[in-house]
Amino acid sequence: MAAANPLALDAAVELACFESGGRTYGVDVLQIREIVRAPEITPLPKAPALIEGVIDLRGAVIPVVDLARLLDEPAAEVDAQTRIAVLEVDEMVFGLRVARAVDVLSVEPEALGEPPALATHAGYDVVRAVVRRPTASPVLALSVEHLLESVYRSALDDRAERSEGVAS
Repeated sequence: MAAANPLALDAAVELACFESGGRTYGVDVLQIREIVRAPEITPLPKAPALIEGVIDLRGAVIPVVDLARLLDEPAAEVDAQTRIAVLEVDEMVFGLRVARAVDVLSVEPEALGEPPALATHAGYDVVRAVVRRPTASPVLALSVEHLLESVYRSALDDRAERSEGVAS
């Protein structure tokens, strides 16, 4: 029995692939404005923990989130390979810092599989699809919407912790 196509696509999809924590993740290229070398990130005082800071990209101030931290991995060292993928979701623009940009992968619908049922039943929704590759490890296609939701939740958690500290 063939796995269901979690992106419900009839045609190939292109994924921009990034490396983080030694694993390869993909993001639908339609959600990416551009990928740039990582400039210096300016920290934002009292920002939610997942927001690294902001960058000034051609006159636009863009918040930056580290993909490794979003995935509960240790933050990667910033080096010459580090990139920021500038993403747009529901008119929200933000940067996603990744260890390196790897490739753009054209994926046929039959190569897309659902994330494991045990993970999705446990509330894991960061991975939208698993791309099966016969000669390489699978690529995990990320749900950018759920990554953004994680940032929102971290902001609420940070705010709640600060207000509890004031009440104590």
